[in-house]
Amino acid sequence: MTNMHEPILIAVDAGGTGCRAAAGTAARGILADARGGPANVENNFGGAIANITAAVRAALAQAGLADTPLERIIGHVGAAGANSPETMAEVAAALPYGHTMVSGDKETTVAGALGAHDGYVLGIGTGTFISRQCGGVVSTVSGWGFQISDQASGAWLGHRLLERTLLAHDGIEPQSALTRRTLDRMGGLHEMRRFCLTATPTDYATLAPEVLSGAQEQDPAAMQIIARAVDFLEKGLAALDFTPGDRLCLTGGVGPHYRGYLSEDVVRNLVAPQGNAMQGAFALARQAAQ
Repeated sequence: MTNMHEPILIAVDAGGTGCRAAAGTAARGILADARGGPANVENNFGGAIANITAAVRAALAQAGLADTPLERIIGHVGAAGANSPETMAEVAAALPYGHTMVSGDKETTVAGALGAHDGYVLGIGTGTFISRQCGGVVSTVSGWGFQISDQASGAWLGHRLLERTLLAHDGIEPQSALTRRTLDRMGGLHEMRRFCLTATPTDYATLAPEVLSGAQEQDPAAMQIIARAVDFLEKGLAALDFTPGDRLCLTGGVGPHYRGYLSEDVVRNLVAPQGNAMQGAFALARQAAQ
């Protein structure tokens, strides 16, 4: 049973393919969590808010806190698409809780991965961001979206694979087992083009495992793509003043796959993430409550 005067904490990792919410207290930590639908506030603001609140409601119910007055709730939401102070303020205003802080999902991922430690995070899933935490301050490069950024991400790998397959088809680059397999899988050139006319970043990211498995097989086309990705990631770390021996976490569905391709200087102090983005959001909510 919670103290009637103890604030109830919620935390949300709101991503483009789904969200996850936690409920608990500062003293007892996370008591329950629940999953919800897509929650990229840039792509579908109303739908994202509805899915966030539904996931929070489910988490509160599972924690035995369903009857908590909303004004007692303190929360932190890390939302994909919350890339400006204006958007963060709009999200906070749309949520019904007593006090809600909103950040991008990068900040909550870093808080979960590094805790209070200084260090760096390569967050690579469908998208990409590169962050440094120093003295509690987080600086980030990349993460501006697939259309203009997010190199090395799952979406970028899939797009580069189709680009490289087309170049091989036209005789501009050499064919490889991967490019031949990809053209067959896509149903030929015209079906591949048709796919690209409507493909989303998530659609392209479904092709990323083909590149990663091709790289394990030393396929030259896959290795060419991976080399470009690694070059970008290492330059991004350098832009944030990374030096050999600095703490580094690889997160996201794709991030850990780069372990074997990054230089030894970069991975010299590679550590496992302490937690996930939802746990990072909960830690930030707990700090606010204190």
